[in-house]
Amino acid sequence: MRIALLGCGAVTQAVYVPLLSRRRDLFEVTAVCDLSRTLADAVADRLGATGRYTALDDMLAAGGFDALLVLASGSHGEAVRGALAAGHAVLCEKPLALTRAEVAALPEGRLMVGYMKQYDPAVRRAEELLAELGGPGVIRAVEVTVLHPSGESQLAFANLAQARDVDAGLLASLRTAESALVSRAVGDSPPVQSVYGVALGSICHDLSLLRRFTGSPHEISYVETWGPAPGSIEISGPLPAQGRFSLRWHYLEDYPAYRETVAIHHDKGTLELVFPSPYLMNAPTTLTVVSGGESRTEWRDVTEAFEVQLVAFHAFVNDGKPPLTDVGGALEDIVTAQRIAARYAVQHDLPVGGEAA
Repeated sequence: MRIALLGCGAVTQAVYVPLLSRRRDLFEVTAVCDLSRTLADAVADRLGATGRYTALDDMLAAGGFDALLVLASGSHGEAVRGALAAGHAVLCEKPLALTRAEVAALPEGRLMVGYMKQYDPAVRRAEELLAELGGPGVIRAVEVTVLHPSGESQLAFANLAQARDVDAGLLASLRTAESALVSRAVGDSPPVQSVYGVALGSICHDLSLLRRFTGSPHEISYVETWGPAPGSIEISGPLPAQGRFSLRWHYLEDYPAYRETVAIHHDKGTLELVFPSPYLMNAPTTLTVVSGGESRTEWRDVTEAFEVQLVAFHAFVNDGKPPLTDVGGALEDIVTAQRIAARYAVQHDLPVGGEAA
């Protein structure tokens, strides 16, 4: 399948380039696009792509590919809209967009949203075990803890190419447009915008897991923050079937290593997932099953979740196999993130505007 890449930054260089290099049985990268010609050339050289662009419209006009991987930072709504309108299938990294309006403006087409943790073998195994236990109705509580060091420390090993050739005025205009989208989503309060940014930019991975295990929360009871921004965020509320969830996300600049724990407690035991840094290829997630007699069984699989996700995209485009997250699932996560921002605003007597109001 001929594909093009939009965005040649950290996740592209550290994850997608090595995966696409070893999955040439499924994918041929024919074109890449980035605001930085330096990064576009670096990624194209590694993948053997002949098309090299600094504007998506130019790449779409040139064509020569079947599908687009949207890997750039920020809101992806406009890029996805253009690619779908041009008839391409799209794999879009989370989040799909920053506003509900961007999602509503998307044309019909083949769209898969990338939440690689949903494709993690340990997560799929936990889903199977939860189904055997009786499904979401047996859950008493879901507890999530994320310890998030700086991106620079997580990527120090990767020797990434750096972009130093993008016009400062262009970057400023893009930041202004992004800020306007955030305002349309949750209003103009900086603290509320900060909570929304973390919820949709990082915590959305955990929202996507809740969506798979229990269904998306329909209510947010409590949101608190502390520490220098982005700081720490605590979120809690009821689960759709029964029980409650609590989520604590901590940005810890110099923490030794990324660590994310998702524990599903039920009457007969616990299913606990511990995720490593997403940038460490083939580092296994550990599933610990606590059951009768206080027995603890650990389960690991070194199959790379990002690779499983790419294979699933190939099956979606070529065989019509539905993705785990489509436009509807991505919209649910945007709505949940807006509920989180709105709850925080109300709790702290801050103004909330835009769609979250």
